[in-house]
Amino acid sequence: MKRVTFTEFRKRASGFFTEVENGETLLVLRHGKVIAEIIPPNHDDPRLPLWKSPRLRLSMNGLSLSKVILEERED
Repeated sequence: MKRVTFTEFRKRASGFFTEVENGETLLVLRHGKVIAEIIPPNHDDPRLPLWKSPRLRLSMNGLSLSKVILEERED
């Protein structure tokens, strides 16, 4: 587990995320207090992160929702 200051993390975030990808856990400190813990993902967990989950696609009579909205606005 590596401890880094917030300023150091901000300056070298890309490198620190590479370390996390390689299994390192980071504790980010501000004024000597832990404000964040950055851990590698648990690859044993089959669930996808919420932002990667499939989304509902809305359509109406074969039209995309955006086309339906634009048609409604024109009326």
